[in-house]
Amino acid sequence: MHSWQRLVGCSLLAIAVASGQPDWRAGLSSPSAKARTRAARTLGDMPGGDAYLDLLAPLLRDSDEQVRVAAVTAILKMRVVDALPLLVDAAGDLSPAVQTIAVDGLVDFYIPGYFKFGSRLTAAGLGGALKNRFSKPSPLIVPAYVDVSPSAIKAIGDVVRAGKSDGARANAARAIGILRGQSQIDALVEGVRSRSGDLILECVLAIRKLQDVSVGPELVFLLRDLDPVLLNAVVQTMGQLRTREAVPDLVRIVEEGRKANIRTQALLALAKIPNSGQREVFISYLRHKDDSLRAAAAEGIARIGTPADLELIEQLAAKEKSLRARLSMAFASVMLGDHVQLARLIEGLNSKVHRLEARPLIVELARDPEVLSKLYVPLATGTPPQRRHLAVVLARSGTSESVPYLESLMNDSNNQVASEAIESLRNLRARL
Repeated sequence: MHSWQRLVGCSLLAIAVASGQPDWRAGLSSPSAKARTRAARTLGDMPGGDAYLDLLAPLLRDSDEQVRVAAVTAILKMRVVDALPLLVDAAGDLSPAVQTIAVDGLVDFYIPGYFKFGSRLTAAGLGGALKNRFSKPSPLIVPAYVDVSPSAIKAIGDVVRAGKSDGARANAARAIGILRGQSQIDALVEGVRSRSGDLILECVLAIRKLQDVSVGPELVFLLRDLDPVLLNAVVQTMGQLRTREAVPDLVRIVEEGRKANIRTQALLALAKIPNSGQREVFISYLRHKDDSLRAAAAEGIARIGTPADLELIEQLAAKEKSLRARLSMAFASVMLGDHVQLARLIEGLNSKVHRLEARPLIVELARDPEVLSKLYVPLATGTPPQRRHLAVVLARSGTSESVPYLESLMNDSNNQVASEAIESLRNLRARL
């Protein structure tokens, strides 16, 4: 922290005390746990309180759990570099509440606003807050260009392994995925063999984000789980990790599954696994009444890559009414050699409903240099949604030749497009 910032902080605190607010200094060393808690909260809420970060450190060793909760919450809210070692230490606390807040603080340092529990959180109330959090997966992941402290990742991994509650462990597993904590993949694999449903699910979702294909076989046993939420997550992860060992179970789910959405995800997973040997299965679903299954089948045919299938795909595409299925069939056509159909996918980026279906298909196609070269014109001349989403495509599949095209887009007249171009350029450079 700069000296002028400390001076401003000291001045603000002095004004607060002079104006009749409680003497937080006395509270920090009070024999009353309630007083120490109030003092910690005061520092956390006060502008310039980070100037007194060193005064909060001793409270992390307080004998009262609620004091430690208040202290770590105050430190988290300060979001200064000097707070990182304190949060790392707090992650090793014996209290699951302190561990959880410390882990959230480490994530919040890299993704501001991640911490949502509030400054008046109590240890007793944390369990319910975590349950609400685990009710839906987090899409967050730190940008590739952000360097996360190895000590922070290790501290979070230690909580996954030996946290003081299943909730604290599950929360840490989620954090590993968000912070791209590849070094702690073993902790996640260990977590999927626990008895806690929340922990298993968060470990699976984190493994999917880390994209470590080597651990796919470690998850295959979960394809027999009866929990539909967990099963759906595992099925999708098998596809993302391209786990060939999962093929028999995925075929069983496609043929026997009771949940339509899980059957669709299983067929999509099979479509992503190289040499799955399921061409006949895909062919049989190309005319299914469910458009999601037709789309998944088309993607499977696309990746098998048999040129003779192009005629069938284009015949079906000409009759197809579902935009979702048409996009997947266009993807198949391009993969099988008809690059004219790339325009249909680019047009799909204009659809608010289907653009996030079209974009990953274009990302995959853009790994082909010939396809990639065809994206530069619509990147410059397309609609704002097309330009914005094509910038993301270049971040994920572009090459060094893509850099000047993104640089030009940084000056786009549309602020959202320009902002996305800047972010995508940073991600592309981090990947190259």
